[in-house]
Amino acid sequence: MKNRFAFTMIELIFVIVIMGILAKFGASFLAQAYKSFLNTNVNSQLQSESEYAVEYIGKKLQYRIKDSVIARTAAPPSPPVAIDSASGENYIILEWVGIDSDGFRGKSLPYWSGIIDLDDSNATSLSSPDTNTSQENNLTQVLSYGTTTIADTALYFVGANSDATTDYGWDGNITKINNQQAALHPVKDVAGDISKFTNATGTNNFTGVDVYEYYKLTWSAYAVVLEDYNATGDGTGTLKLYYNYQPWKDKDSSGSSDQYNDAPNVKSTTIMEHVSTFRFMSIGSIIKIQVCTKSDILKKDGGDYSLCKEKTIL
Repeated sequence: MKNRFAFTMIELIFVIVIMGILAKFGASFLAQAYKSFLNTNVNSQLQSESEYAVEYIGKKLQYRIKDSVIARTAAPPSPPVAIDSASGENYIILEWVGIDSDGFRGKSLPYWSGIIDLDDSNATSLSSPDTNTSQENNLTQVLSYGTTTIADTALYFVGANSDATTDYGWDGNITKINNQQAALHPVKDVAGDISKFTNATGTNNFTGVDVYEYYKLTWSAYAVVLEDYNATGDGTGTLKLYYNYQPWKDKDSSGSSDQYNDAPNVKSTTIMEHVSTFRFMSIGSIIKIQVCTKSDILKKDGGDYSLCKEKTIL
């Protein structure tokens, strides 16, 4: 029996044919598999980032003074517009005064109770049972990186009438606030009594002020801003959050209020990059936000791949 050391002619022909088929179609198969993997990976990343963005903004908006929300088409001194009157694609800034939810939860008990004892209050100070202004002062300093104290806080009386554009300092004018004619009232602690607040502006009293039984305490305003939008480039920008500023305060004794774009102690964080759209609308006290992103890696019908996420906040 003879040993066989090589392919037959027919076997060689079959090998050549198979190699030709693989050479012709194998590369496209691999390219398609890689493209499918890339699409899945990028889509998953965009889904995750967009979901994070709307959830993050929603969590912040959840603890807002509902009457304080305004919109702008550009950074201050661009005029503020109450959110229920803001419509159109030009509004790229959403601002509000946030409630100090951390202080209200406290370590074991609330640091501010949210209740005013009307029977025990007078024109000089407000008595707030079970409030601990000393603990609130410590917490505020920690949250603001040591730049804000209890003397920078303000009270909002639940049920008080307010004008979103003039009662919180968004318009840059704090005269109304200093005269205790606005919805927001700057306060500070009372020496020797951790359960009382006193007026931090003017004559340090509440004479002629409509005081309500329930209040919310705030130490910071918040702004979500779509920045560096490149309309002629990739059509995206960066969505950022600004905080640790007080528009109800005099920024530098010049009579101008603290704003996110020029406050001395403002902090910021990037929420998401490559954002193509940031939209919001209000129906009563309910706010709906939308964040869209797009990628030029994923192409759809010859154009950029876009993805949007929405959230409704009560």
